[in-house]
Amino acid sequence: MKLHADCPECGFDLELTDDVMVGEIIQCPECGVDLELITLDPPALELAPEEEEDWGE
Repeated sequence: MKLHADCPECGFDLELTDDVMVGEIIQCPECGVDLELITLDPPALELAPEEEEDWGE
């Protein structure tokens, strides 16, 4: 069974692979934003948190 979820940024319908896991980061092929898979049942995506620079600290 194919999993689908909508990009929260542009609304694009993403087809997810069967081996996708919660917490995985996926890039929207339509608008290019990084998305995080937050649930599998039902499949849902959120904008991925921005990683901050650590500047070697």
